[in-house]
Parts: sequence; structure tokens; C-alpha cells
Amino acid sequence: VDPKRVYLDTPKQIAKAESEGHTLIEVEDLREESETFGKTVKCWYSATTSGGKTLSDLDAVDLVKGVETLGAGEILLNCIDFDGQGKGFDIQLINTVCNATTLPVIASSGAGKAEHFSELFKQTRAEAGLAAGIFHRKETTVAEVKNHIMKKGVSTRL
Repeated sequence: VDPKRVYLDTPKQIAKAESEGHTLIEVEDLREESETFGKTVKCWYSATTSGGKTLSDLDAVDLVKGVETLGAGEILLNCIDFDGQGKGFDIQLINTVCNATTLPVIASSGAGKAEHFSELFKQTRAEAGLAAGIFHRKETTVAEVKNHIMKKGVSTRL
């Protein structure tokens, strides 16, 4: 699942999204060009295609519920807005998805340091965390991440 935030800037947009049944959550506005940058705003998450380039009207939460009904075994959740940013995982998205499904959730996108993994496991019910860039660029190692999260009380295999 590759969700992307659809920000709701007006009461009319909020009302429309609610009437369409989207799951609305409050998040920090990440759009630097926005007047509300850094402030708390409402959004919903669009299930995207083409690597996050094409938005759909399908709510990512509805997609997760649907694939669970169809027999999926787990959810790989890749937040397009956080991908490659190195600022941490999208905790609000992960919690929203975890609360909507009984399936294990693998959180992807956003990790920039070992501490982001301990935040992930302490603040969500994600079963696993995924990262690539920080390991390819040798910013940290898998062993360093595992040692860090173990020191924070998160169990892991060594």
C-alpha cells in the first residue's frame, strides 16, 4: 500500500471528504509552500499507483480493509510523503492503518537513523520496520539499529 496525503484546506473540502467516507486524521502539514506549513491540519490518505505519482479516490484505509477481507497475510505500508526524507516514519498513518486491520503491518519509508525504529516500535503496533537508503549509504548498519532498539526495550532477533 503506497498512501499519499490528501490535505484538506477548507471546511468545504473537509465536509466533502467526510461525506465520501474517507478516514480523516490530523497531521502536521509538510507542504513547504502552504500557508499552514508546520501546523496541524486534516488529511486523508489516497491509495496511489505508479509509485505514488497517481492519486486515486480510494482511501488507503479502505484498501487495507479490502485486502484483509480478500485474504492478505500482511500489509507493507510505504508512506509516499515520507519516502527518502530520513525524518522518521509517518506515525499517524501507521497507527491509523494498524487500528483498521488485524493484519501485521510492516512500516516503510522515512527512517533516517536508528532512533526512528525505536520511535516506530514504541509509538505504534507495527510488526516490522523497513529501510533501505540508510543502509545502502552506510549511515548506519542493521546491527546498530538492532542494538539500539534492544537498548530501548524492543525485542528483536540478532
